[in-house]
Amino acid sequence: MAAATVSHASARIGEPADMLARGIISHANDPARAVGVEPGMPCRLAAEHLTAAEVRSVEVPPSEEARAVLAPPDATRDLVLIDSAAMVEPDDAGKIVVTGSHGGLVGGDPAYALRVEGFAAVFNDAGIGVDEAGLARLPALEQRGIAAFTVSAGSARIGEALSTYEDGIISAANARARALCAVAGARAKDVLLAWAGA
Repeated sequence: MAAATVSHASARIGEPADMLARGIISHANDPARAVGVEPGMPCRLAAEHLTAAEVRSVEVPPSEEARAVLAPPDATRDLVLIDSAAMVEPDDAGKIVVTGSHGGLVGGDPAYALRVEGFAAVFNDAGIGVDEAGLARLPALEQRGIAAFTVSAGSARIGEALSTYEDGIISAANARARALCAVAGARAKDVLLAWAGA
């Protein structure tokens, strides 16, 4: 299947309209290159080229996205680890939600920053990118009184909550999180365990 990526330095992550308007292709696989898509090409032009790609019918394997709830010994608050922020559930209200998702606002809509009133939330900064888009959820959650921080994309794998938790190094935090001792350069796990009351 032909596929290409847009550089996070050229367009806001999570905003398709911005990708089309100013995105620049950073990588293209062989099927995409076969129809003329190349790194450095504007996204809009690449999209036009991709219309010539072979239409393929493929069986999509079941999702392997993970969800786990951690209750460390003596903790007063659960840690919910979800690979995608879309996996949040109503019962996650009041908990610490640790995601593998990027910190950009989906469609630029603050309502999608977190679909539950959690105590706190954690995201991957996805390299931060243009307009600091990879941090856009932080102020949106600050407005709702939810502590939030991002971990550096260089420290944890995007799309893997366990990596966010185990490997993540804080890159940015909103004021609510900073008031709770989340500072850039700290290990996410140490801060999260303290927030859990462990």
